Amino acid sequence: MVELYRRTPWWAKVLAIFVIARALTTVMLLVLASVQGENAWTGASPGYFDYATLWDGRWYNIVAGWGYPSELPMTDDGHVAENAWAFMPAYPGIVSALMFLTGLPWGVAAVIVSVVFGLGTALLFYKLMAKVLEPQAALFSVVLLCVAPVSPLMQLAYAESMFLFLIALALYLLLERRYWLLFPVLAVMAFTRPGALAFALALALHVVYRWFTRARDPFPVRERVAAASATVFSGIMGVAWLLIAWAVTGDFSAYTDTELAWRSAYIGYVDLVPFTAWFQGGNWWLHGPLGSVVVAVLILGFAALLFTPIVKRLGVDLRFWIASYALYLLAVFFPQSSTFRLLAPLFPLLGAIALPKSAVYRVAVVIVSLALQLGWLLICWGVDGRDWTPP
Repeated sequence: MVELYRRTPWWAKVLAIFVIARALTTVMLLVLASVQGENAWTGASPGYFDYATLWDGRWYNIVAGWGYPSELPMTDDGHVAENAWAFMPAYPGIVSALMFLTGLPWGVAAVIVSVVFGLGTALLFYKLMAKVLEPQAALFSVVLLCVAPVSPLMQLAYAESMFLFLIALALYLLLERRYWLLFPVLAVMAFTRPGALAFALALALHVVYRWFTRARDPFPVRERVAAASATVFSGIMGVAWLLIAWAVTGDFSAYTDTELAWRSAYIGYVDLVPFTAWFQGGNWWLHGPLGSVVVAVLILGFAALLFTPIVKRLGVDLRFWIASYALYLLAVFFPQSSTFRLLAPLFPLLGAIALPKSAVYRVAVVIVSLALQLGWLLICWGVDGRDWTPP
C-alpha cells in the first residue's frame, strides 16, 4: 500500500483529495438544502443546483442573461441601489459559453465551471507550494485548501474558484519569473474579481526587492523591463472595470457607488474613503470605539504574523502577495459576513499551517476545518427569512 502511494503521481493524489473533499461538502449541501425553507431564490427543499445558485449566484445569472444597466438604478432617497455592476463578467461569460455549447441550464453550467476551476486551483496550488515546501507539506497544503471553511465555493455558482485559479497561476508564473506570461492572466483576473491592484502592489514590491538584491540574484535588463511592464499593466487593469462602468453609465463613480450600496444596510450611504471601512465596521459591530482598538490589534497582529519563522518559509514573493492583498482589503472592504469569503485569496498561508508533521495535528486541523466549513454553510449560505449574513 505504501509502495502504491509512493508510485502514485502527484496530480492523482491531488485529484483524489479534491474529489473526497467535494463529496463531503456535497453531503453537507444536500442535507442543508433538504431543510431549506422557501426564500427569494428557491422554493422549499431545493435541489442541489438550485441551492448552489443562491446569493451572488443569481447576480451572475443576471449578468449572463441581461448584462449591465446603462442607467444606474436609484433608491427612493436618491442613492445608487444594488445592481449588476458589482459583478465582473469573466465568470458569467464562461458559464454562458458553456450553456451555449451544451444547452445546459444556468445552475448546472455554473457549478461545472466552478468545479473545474476548483480542481485547477488545487493542482496549481500543489505546484506552487512544491516550489517553497517539501512534497508532503505541499500535499497537505492542498488538503487544507480543499477542506477550508469557504471551500464549498469551489462547487457553488460563485466566481471565487476561477479567481483563486488565476491567482495561483499568476503567483506560479511570478515565482518562475515568466513575467510576459502574466499579461493574459492578469487581464482575465481583473474581470473576474477585484484584486488586480493588489497584484500590482505585489509585483512592485517584487521589482524593488529584486533590484536591491541584484548583487546575489542577478536582475538583467530584459527581466526588469518585463517585470515593470507587468506591474504597470496590472495597475491599469485594476481600474479598468471602474472606467468601463463610467463609460457605459456616464457616472464616474458608478462602480464604487454600486459597491457602497451593499454596506448601506450597516452604516448607511457614505463616501469611499480608503482605510476607514474596517474602523467603521469595528465600531459598528462592537457599538463603540473599542472596535477601532480591535481592528488596530488585528492589523498589528497580521503584520507580525508575516515575519514569523513559519510564514517566512513561504518565501518573500508569496508574502508580498499576502501583504498586498490584505492591505487592499483593509483599504476598500467593509467587514461583514462576506469577510470569510474575501479572505480566501490569502490561501498561500495554508502552506505555513501545513508545515507541522504531527499526524495528530494534521488530523485535528482537518476535523476543525470541516467543522468550520459546516458552520460557514449554516451561517452564511442557508437563507433564514430576511437573512443579513450573505456569503
